Amino acid sequence: MELVEEVVIVGAGIAGLATSLGLHRLGIRSLVLESSAGLRVTGFALTTWTNAWRALDAVGVGHSLRQQHGFLDGYITSRLTSCQYPISLVTLLASTPKIGSFDCRVVASSSVVSKPGKQMSFKVKGTIGDHEVRCVRRKLLLEALEKELPDGTIRYSSKVVSIEDSGYLKLVHLADDTIIKTKVLIGCDGVNSVVARYIGFKKPAFSGRSAIRGYADFKVNHGFGSKFLLLLGKGVRSGFLPCDDTTIYWFFTYIPTDQDKELEGNPTEMKQFVLSKLGNVPDHARTCVEITELDSITSSPLRFRHPWEVLWGNISKGNVTVAGDALHPMTPDIGQGGCAALEDGVVLARCLAEALKKELNVEGKEREREEYKRVEMGLKKYAAERRWRSFELISTAYIVGAVQQSDGKIMNILRDAIVAKFLAGLLLKKADFDCGKLNIS
Repeated sequence: MELVEEVVIVGAGIAGLATSLGLHRLGIRSLVLESSAGLRVTGFALTTWTNAWRALDAVGVGHSLRQQHGFLDGYITSRLTSCQYPISLVTLLASTPKIGSFDCRVVASSSVVSKPGKQMSFKVKGTIGDHEVRCVRRKLLLEALEKELPDGTIRYSSKVVSIEDSGYLKLVHLADDTIIKTKVLIGCDGVNSVVARYIGFKKPAFSGRSAIRGYADFKVNHGFGSKFLLLLGKGVRSGFLPCDDTTIYWFFTYIPTDQDKELEGNPTEMKQFVLSKLGNVPDHARTCVEITELDSITSSPLRFRHPWEVLWGNISKGNVTVAGDALHPMTPDIGQGGCAALEDGVVLARCLAEALKKELNVEGKEREREEYKRVEMGLKKYAAERRWRSFELISTAYIVGAVQQSDGKIMNILRDAIVAKFLAGLLLKKADFDCGKLNIS
């Protein structure tokens, strides 16, 4: 079967749906190809900073999402301190539930303690205006974007296997033997992007760290208030973010050993691993992990694109480009991955619409050639707008993560004396970005 579409977007994630909705608002139809059978909600939630809310307002879904998620007004950082017992004993105790009536995990968890936290406000001098920070459930975000799209925009169970040139068009080959001809191809297909490889990007690099993420529903008030709790040190980094009054999104990043790789795919082991490493943290933080359902826990390696690839590589190639994690996979340490994907969607829709909406006074092959040239220039404009921003976010996230998760004495001093004090300001400055409206000239 062969189909013809004006714009094809690969991937129904945040970037793909935001781009499609942006184009729809500007009167341009797109087809979104999603390899899975439904919306992908891996990751459970994400921090949405001021820049993300500007993008969500630009595509018209900000208001509905605000009604479902609480406002975060700051965060608390605590430093995990040294073990009181040998590591080999701690590991053994953590994996041994009980000896008689003695609970071994109590000793294991008390081997690491957290020092009293420093409270930081999200109101910082030197940043622009008032900031809006919330932790948004990924499922609700994707559903809000999908709801605003015309029926039939998303084609599920449509895995792209190859891309081929056909004059001024691209042929997109699917696993079910369908071939789609398109004037514009946009890859929003994540870190393992087929489209990114087509335009010359290398496979994202492993950062040396992995993350376990979870989503806990307390059913009653969770007691975290409106603050983000961040625990740092001893080679790990963990955080607890309220989505609303009763639900918490949590994460735990660590440097995996060969043995730890066996955790992936086993939620029970993941949960026990996190509990054994958390140490003597506040009760409501530990409870948060304990009550998390096994189907609400996931693990994945943290990957990123080398910043110089984004700075010097091809973000677009003819009538093909990439957005979201296909463009700028980054570590989660400044919470900007999803936010940047929303920015991409608005900027890309605007640049592409400017190219596609202009009237042409030629026909036939000359029209095809002129359309191709205009699309190419529109995508180059998008690439120019997103290049430095992507470089900056990838670099900052990697550095912040390395410092926060370090277990070295010098890094500990640096982190406690400098990073904790300036982290709020750094995060808010990265959120001081406006992707603009969808208006086109």
